[in-house]
Amino acid sequence: MKCKVGVVLGENLKYAFPEPHPLNYRRYEYFINLLHESNFYKEGRIIKLDPRKASDEEILLFHTPEYLEFVKRISEIGYGYLDYGDTPAFKGVYEVSALSVGATLRALEAIINGEVDHAFNPSGGLHHAYKYKAAGFCVFNDPAIAIEYSRKKYGFKKFLYVDIDAHHGDGVYYSYEDDPNVYIIDLHEDGRFLYPGTGFENERGKGEAYGTKLNIPLKPFSDSSVALQYLPKIKEFIENIDFDLIILQCGADGLEGDPLTHLRYSPKVHEEITKLLHKFAHEKCKGRILATGGGGYNFNNVAKAWVTVVETLAKEY
Repeated sequence: MKCKVGVVLGENLKYAFPEPHPLNYRRYEYFINLLHESNFYKEGRIIKLDPRKASDEEILLFHTPEYLEFVKRISEIGYGYLDYGDTPAFKGVYEVSALSVGATLRALEAIINGEVDHAFNPSGGLHHAYKYKAAGFCVFNDPAIAIEYSRKKYGFKKFLYVDIDAHHGDGVYYSYEDDPNVYIIDLHEDGRFLYPGTGFENERGKGEAYGTKLNIPLKPFSDSSVALQYLPKIKEFIENIDFDLIILQCGADGLEGDPLTHLRYSPKVHEEITKLLHKFAHEKCKGRILATGGGGYNFNNVAKAWVTVVETLAKEY
């Protein structure tokens, strides 16, 4: 069966910081330009979804009221930092961040409403933010908000969150470390060598959630062949669980040539993991797979990895 994939795009939907910050708007331009060259896009199997802004009520499904008010205040002031030096403030940072969250929720809604089979929000995947603070370029944690939104609006009980960003998704992981209904697979560079310094193999969840988490830290300079050695382990983990929704955070900073990390993937890693999740989504949760962007600071790499993900979701499963 061929699938239709929605990609949330809009002129204002560019979660980014002012240059020379490494996470700037040009990464989206590279992605959009390459996406438009895709035969799947030309055939209408990849379609554009318009974004929407998340409401405060939706943001508060995960974040604390105090933190939300802090973001609003510093957004009005327009300078300083939202954390200890990674995440700069600028005028309108609240609005930009709320739009990024809303785009992830719009992608989810398009899947549930049957507009598309799968969906991708390139401005999402902000996995370092905690309930009460910003971290690592991330203001609001849209994957976590999507989980809570799905629980409230759709009554979903169980989730599979897969993160292949080079950085461990600590904001998601530790928020659900003791939640047995959120399964997490996180493939990343070893935290001894890269921010945020977390995500070790012995971290498998706490209490009733022990065993519902799978951290796969990779040594610096690991290439695609090393990363893909873990596919059987990932497959075995997924085969033994059930879930209502898959969320895939597909940061592209693990590709060779990224200026902030030390991994050496090709887009083959994104392709093979997406292909595996695509298959399981149709077998276990009615095809519901929501993909987001994430890190990636070599813009050619970002474009290649994300177009690979979208095209893989558009293929037959």
